[in-house]
Amino acid sequence: MKGKSPSFTSRVLTVVQSIPKGETLSYAAVAARAGSPRAARAVGTIMRNNYNLTVPCHRVVHTNGSVGNYNRGGTAAKKKLLQQEGAI
Repeated sequence: MKGKSPSFTSRVLTVVQSIPKGETLSYAAVAARAGSPRAARAVGTIMRNNYNLTVPCHRVVHTNGSVGNYNRGGTAAKKKLLQQEGAI
């Protein structure tokens, strides 16, 4: 019997963990890399519910470049983190 394939959530978290410091990906790009190109909103939900500090969810932004929300301190905190990393 073959092993179970990873869930969409697991694939999204893996993609986000691979975003290098100083770079960002859009929710749509993360969804595409996780194998579901039309699931950008689902990526947003996964990021909103993520409290694993090893997942740099602040590196996921909107396609238009706006940073969006951030559960650990709001938009200002997300912007500050991205600025410190040289992403914006």
